Amino acid sequence: MNTDLLDLLRRCDTPTICNAIEVAKGKRGFSGFTRGTVLASDAGGVMVGHAVTAKIRALEPPTEAPDVIRARRMAYYKAMAEAPKPAVCVIEDEDGAEAVGAFWGEVNTAIHKGFGLAGTLTNGVMRDLGDLAPGYPVVAGSIGPSHGYVHVTALDVPVTVFGLTIRPGDLVHADRHGAVVIPSDVVDRLGAAIRKMQETERLVLDPARAPGFDFAAFEAAWTAFEAART
Repeated sequence: MNTDLLDLLRRCDTPTICNAIEVAKGKRGFSGFTRGTVLASDAGGVMVGHAVTAKIRALEPPTEAPDVIRARRMAYYKAMAEAPKPAVCVIEDEDGAEAVGAFWGEVNTAIHKGFGLAGTLTNGVMRDLGDLAPGYPVVAGSIGPSHGYVHVTALDVPVTVFGLTIRPGDLVHADRHGAVVIPSDVVDRLGAAIRKMQETERLVLDPARAPGFDFAAFEAAWTAFEAART
């Protein structure tokens, strides 16, 4: 991904990316996005990068030997530190709706930001809301006070968060609306698609924001919009 495209993606929200993917594909029906409500640590935070994936649990103590658990945790941090950038940390909490382990707080956001990650997407828990690393967005499933028995159970595997399956290396865009996996076959056309979509939306937005906007102005604008949109 070239620098210009990366900068453009960082300036766009995730709904814009969803719409632009349909423009790039020339049709509706794209479904590679999350479902349900997410919680965002940073209302304006956007993360873009290739997925570095893992799974965790925290509801019950681990049953494996402590040295096995520690070795996997160190392998996790090594994978995050050495992942090609830009990269997004994507974590599936296997405890699901019962998740209690707030893996994402002051310490881990500082570590992952230091490693150069763009942010974290997880169906799990975050905490330390006043002390999270600035400029490191977390999109999570819930907020809670405790880390529980949190431990890493798997690395570099497909994960599912908010109904979306994400594979290692997938290009992810996420913000307070949720997340989307950008298909590899549209990446080269995505910048042009974003600009086209924004131009199309202005056919309605500009008249709607102008003085004297009424139904006649709307009807004319909407006709032009429908003729131009995907």
